[in-house]
Amino acid sequence: MRLPRHRHRLAADAGLLVVAVAFAVPLVWLVLASLDTEATLRVRLPTSPTLHNFSAVLTDEITFTPMLNSLLICGGATLLTVVCAALAAYPLSRFRSRLTRPYLLTVLFSTCLPVTAVMVPVYGLFVQVDLIDTRYGTALFLAAAQLPFAIWLMKNFMDGVPKVLEEAAWTDGASWPQTLLRVILPLMGPGVAVVAIYTFIMMWGNFFVPFMLLLSPEQLPASVSIFTFFGNYGAIAFGELAAFSILYSTPVVVLYILISGRLGGGFALGGAVKG
Repeated sequence: MRLPRHRHRLAADAGLLVVAVAFAVPLVWLVLASLDTEATLRVRLPTSPTLHNFSAVLTDEITFTPMLNSLLICGGATLLTVVCAALAAYPLSRFRSRLTRPYLLTVLFSTCLPVTAVMVPVYGLFVQVDLIDTRYGTALFLAAAQLPFAIWLMKNFMDGVPKVLEEAAWTDGASWPQTLLRVILPLMGPGVAVVAIYTFIMMWGNFFVPFMLLLSPEQLPASVSIFTFFGNYGAIAFGELAAFSILYSTPVVVLYILISGRLGGGFALGGAVKG
């Protein structure tokens, strides 16, 4: 009996090793190619490591302006999504109705709709209301696209906050907006952080929506400008592409590091409710 179990464990370990290698190889190539001026698709050590690729892409036109556009669009859209999701999740979590479950199922179904299915009417609408080629219009659509799943996540986190804490706040004369802002949201800080990180990452890597709604090159985010490294006739600047990709992923990594402490702390409900 021990031999088959041992073989199964070895097979599982081998499978996990293959998956780990499949994830690690692209990252290794990214680091090595960013230090190689003659980088190709092959994973190889650079003959003479240099930071020339980084200095080549660290310009206003290639990196700084697109990154600023990405931060403005994704940051504003994330803030709008989190605020609207909290306001929508509160009544869904606290008030019972026969329409709650159908509404939640409708919200969940709307997350399955591909963006490409609605881009043509959205583009026509944006032209009519003069929102085309504007950063705030693009941020508004990105927020609307991520809002359904954000509401679903926020509602599930909000269900974990005891209602007795709200009743105590109401007894002290607090209104429901004050209860939401000063009692519920501080207690579900990790949940808000999860919604914010997930929303920001999904928007940060979105190429299709900014590509369709933004026309001016100076307003394009980094997710669109990255395609400038793909030249004509299949020519690709692999070294500069790798260097730009590392810079492009830095804000997401920094955001996760800053909020990881809150994610590991759990809900601050200890001692809040006495038995």
